[in-house]
Amino acid sequence: MKKGRPWKIGAAALMLASLLPSGTGSAAAALTEVPYAMDSSNQAGWWTPLETYGTGLEYAYMAYNAPGSAESTHKVYIARRDGNGVWSNIPVMNGSSVAEYNDDLGHNQPSIARDGNGRFHVFASMHHEAWHYFRSDTVGGAPQNHSADMPTPSTFQGTYPVLTTAPNGDVYLLIRSGEDAAGYRSGQLFRWNNAASTWSKVAVIGSSLNKSFYPDDLVFDANGDLHILFEWSAFAASPLRHELSYVKYSPSTGSFYKADGSAVSLPLTPGTADIIQPLAPTEAYVQTGSDPGGPGVQSAKLAVDSSGNPVVAYRYREEGSTTFSVKYASYGVDGWNLQTVYNASETKAAIDITWAGSVPRVYYAKSSGTDRAFMAVPSGGDWSQTSIAPGKPIERLSVERNDNDIDILYLVDVTNRKLYYGRN
Repeated sequence: MKKGRPWKIGAAALMLASLLPSGTGSAAAALTEVPYAMDSSNQAGWWTPLETYGTGLEYAYMAYNAPGSAESTHKVYIARRDGNGVWSNIPVMNGSSVAEYNDDLGHNQPSIARDGNGRFHVFASMHHEAWHYFRSDTVGGAPQNHSADMPTPSTFQGTYPVLTTAPNGDVYLLIRSGEDAAGYRSGQLFRWNNAASTWSKVAVIGSSLNKSFYPDDLVFDANGDLHILFEWSAFAASPLRHELSYVKYSPSTGSFYKADGSAVSLPLTPGTADIIQPLAPTEAYVQTGSDPGGPGVQSAKLAVDSSGNPVVAYRYREEGSTTFSVKYASYGVDGWNLQTVYNASETKAAIDITWAGSVPRVYYAKSSGTDRAFMAVPSGGDWSQTSIAPGKPIERLSVERNDNDIDILYLVDVTNRKLYYGRN
């Protein structure tokens, strides 16, 4: 289900990968327009709006913002595609009505996971506010409001929920909480125990005075360990973030590790975290509501390679540049190795990554042009770029590598208010 699960790579996929050169690309993805109206607010860079299930009659679930009762509002739905390509639209219910919230670009978008019993878990429209948590009461049923089930004080306020499902069917949630009176916003990890049907807080992953934690991604590996990706900004918030960070959690031992295997204590700070993208000489934390310019990180996603090592795609504005480059980071004996995937023009805050047999696939969106959604793969020391949605002004995306070793695409055309399902 989750992107880049190495233990799901079939023999045929491995054989194909061994026969192809490392830089082999692909033709444009096969796209299908989701047959439901999409709201213009359905756009974010941090979310996890896509889930897949099954190897036979394969299903895809696409959480999205639909038009609300007014132009400034949206309703929350799950577009469901079954193994025969038949679509159905599942409402996310708040009592007897479909959940409806005010638009808030970059914040009020849904993230979804499906637990081992087939129940949906949806966190929607949370921008420094109380829980908006919905869960199916029956397998595949419409999620109902279960916000009261979350194990936090009534004063809890959260932003940027990202989700993943563990191999045993548990669900994990990473979210930023707001301890504004204390001068920081921390990153907290929660676990849905699927057997017991209860939530608990695992740990405060990161917390630092005058800093805010930004969740990016969660991915499990073949050993059942959870890889966690996040960024930091000046407190209370900034669209430009810094010191992209990583930590691995072993649920079997309750321990946390850097990529080199050394144990770390929580909560992490920028000074103790495993930093992927260090600060440039002129890079500085600036608290601002608008982009202050200068170097910094904006959006990142994670996968694991065939050996269970983390690989990361992210956007970083280099010193002296006015545009965000697409970057790739992998971990080896010499530490984090950073490469530039694309830097010829400005990109959107839309990025993802999968591990396909023996190579990474980095997905990103350009800010302009006839073709905007692209996939890049390594090719002879460089990166080969392939347009995956020719002629469509895709601005946001999410990608999952499914159990059949196919990349399932969630592509958002904000201009025309369309959502696309793709296979690559």
